[in-house]
Amino acid sequence: MGRIQFALAAALAFVAKDASAFNVGSAAGLAAGTTGGDGGEVVYPTSTSELIAYLNDTEPLVIVLNQTFDFRGTEGTTTELGCRPQNMRKCLALNNGFKGQDVIIGSGGMNNTGGCTNGTETTVTYDNAAQKRLNVKGNKTVRGIGKKGVIMGKGMTLNGDNIIVQNVHITQLNPHVIWGGDAFFIQGTNKGNTTAKNIWLDHVKVSHVGRQMVVTNKAGVDSLTISNSDFDGNTEYSSSCDGHHYWTFLFYGKNTGISMLNNYIHATSGRSPKVGGNKNENIVVHIANNYWGDNSGHSFELGVNAYVLAEGNYFNNTKQPLDPKGTEGSLYATDSNDVCSSYLGHSCKANVLVSSGNFTTRNGPTVLEAMKTHSAVTGYSSDSAQASESEQQASQTSDSEQQQ
Repeated sequence: MGRIQFALAAALAFVAKDASAFNVGSAAGLAAGTTGGDGGEVVYPTSTSELIAYLNDTEPLVIVLNQTFDFRGTEGTTTELGCRPQNMRKCLALNNGFKGQDVIIGSGGMNNTGGCTNGTETTVTYDNAAQKRLNVKGNKTVRGIGKKGVIMGKGMTLNGDNIIVQNVHITQLNPHVIWGGDAFFIQGTNKGNTTAKNIWLDHVKVSHVGRQMVVTNKAGVDSLTISNSDFDGNTEYSSSCDGHHYWTFLFYGKNTGISMLNNYIHATSGRSPKVGGNKNENIVVHIANNYWGDNSGHSFELGVNAYVLAEGNYFNNTKQPLDPKGTEGSLYATDSNDVCSSYLGHSCKANVLVSSGNFTTRNGPTVLEAMKTHSAVTGYSSDSAQASESEQQASQTSDSEQQQ
């Protein structure tokens, strides 16, 4: 991460007058070729209202964040009837120093609200700003400078094609309540009816959210890369009552293609990621060279129409890399008996598990057949995951220092 910050600082030192000076690297994986706001004006919002306006502009822009934008309290709070799920009541009874999450009740009532299992009535109070995400239109680059690009109290709906978000920390989205807020939400364009294209999330950090860190659904996004990022599940409020965030990645969508490369996913207890589960959808995910650490529950949770290739990843102290209760979906989890070359033209790197549970292939040939048509996968070359625990931790910690 230090290299990225140095490059950004150097760009500022030259008082750049065009967007090309803010291009830091290029997207690997399925989002290769994403240019964001390249060629557009470089702008520096100084208030939350300016940030909203720039993100919603129809013109290409490079939006440089060199301060914290705190939306908490800007739209008031709501106190209303909520749900206290069974696991929250159990958490309170444990009195173990951690807190659970109550639930904001959706329009379908308590019995039809996700997360409200065997719920009882309670009162919930939450900040309204996180309920209305920032709308980001196409051809935008949103880039933080050093550790200053922090957005508190609002996530983003990426509502267009060709978007880059780089070196930005999204945090404090009502972490005490389920449905408190998502960090990155992608449903396609045209109100979720058209599949989005070319979105790159790079060197971002997400922490202290009420719901998911990244969501794709409805029409989906066919070329999303999530790279070099820190997904930090450490929290006071935990659905699993252990200081680990449960709701992490939710990958749905009619036509969704995702590359997850070189990320740090830690202190989670579930859904990291959850892939598939709906009929009439197709979700292809290439997950390579990531580090999972200190995950107290399950990481991968697969449903129908999920096709996941996992190679060169490192699992340390991860209780269940793959949800043992699931039987649906397809996963090729590379081990010493790699057969990638016969499908993809190259060998896949084995995953490494240290003090972790099982991570085994499910319907592997189906995954490799699905991956054959994606040049970003057939042309990928992963670094080996055969690093020592200390080397992996040092590398990922360096990346995560971008936004503390």
